[in-house]
Amino acid sequence: QVQLVESGGGLVQAGGSLRLSCAASGRTAAMGWFRQAPGQEREFVAAITWSGGSTYYADSVKGRFTISRDNAKKTVYLQMNSLKPEDTAVYFCAADPRSRQYSNKYEYLSWGQGTQVTVSS
Repeated sequence: QVQLVESGGGLVQAGGSLRLSCAASGRTAAMGWFRQAPGQEREFVAAITWSGGSTYYADSVKGRFTISRDNAKKTVYLQMNSLKPEDTAVYFCAADPRSRQYSNKYEYLSWGQGTQVTVSS
């Protein structure tokens, strides 16, 4: 399993933007972003294949968030625009799903510690 370290979270006003980064300690296959709000289940946000040729998004973030990766830097990014208060959560990156069920959190082998994103209204 690889080690994953997220960064880039913070406090932002509604309508603002943040870019999250997730640095991996080694090579990874597909990677994903999930988020968890207080009292809520961890939910899928976005995923990207190793080549970056395919990306997947939750309906709630489609058109506002963009996932990308730089394999030379072993880093995946989540650009978040037009942020809403309901986007407030701890954001986790995950790597190496055992199948192509990229939205299924139980498929991922490695997880980061998470980074807090707070969107004020």
